[in-house]
Amino acid sequence: MKKSLTVRDIVIAGVLGAVAILLGVTRLGYIPVPTAAGNATIMHIPAIIGGIMQGPVVGLIVGAIFGISSFLNATVPLFKDPLVAIFPRLFIGIVAWLVYVGLRRTNEYLAIGVSAFLGTLTNTILVLTMAVLRHYLTAGVALTVGLTNGIPEAIVGTIITLAVVLGWKQIGKNKKSKISEDL
Repeated sequence: MKKSLTVRDIVIAGVLGAVAILLGVTRLGYIPVPTAAGNATIMHIPAIIGGIMQGPVVGLIVGAIFGISSFLNATVPLFKDPLVAIFPRLFIGIVAWLVYVGLRRTNEYLAIGVSAFLGTLTNTILVLTMAVLRHYLTAGVALTVGLTNGIPEAIVGTIITLAVVLGWKQIGKNKKSKISEDL
């Protein structure tokens, strides 16, 4: 594991953090789904991507940016509490990284997919657990939201993360582009 942040780590954390903020502020981070909650969020995906691509520190930084943005833009009391809005988000990229590192030698696609799925569930489970512990939701309501909304979010998050990470890993593999061949 790296001992310090590189310029690349800082830049990627900043860009992914900006994407997380943009998804929240513009509401593009909410995908309508046919569940009681009505929307699946994808705002946690940059933290997962940061964890998979650059490691746990970048994943933690992007998760913190996502959490702080969620806290600052909160419209409901639940997310005006930093223990609900910020604290759980710190673990999204860390869990994604741990799972990815544990599985990447087995199969790259599986490692990315399971990392994305479990990173998403980390967000859902920890936010709902904190909401229950802080008395914003009852355990029954949290369980219902977790099952009806958490699973669709995890599926959507896995698909998007696989597409982005696999695409990112393809960048730079070809020394020449097709455009340069035409010149």
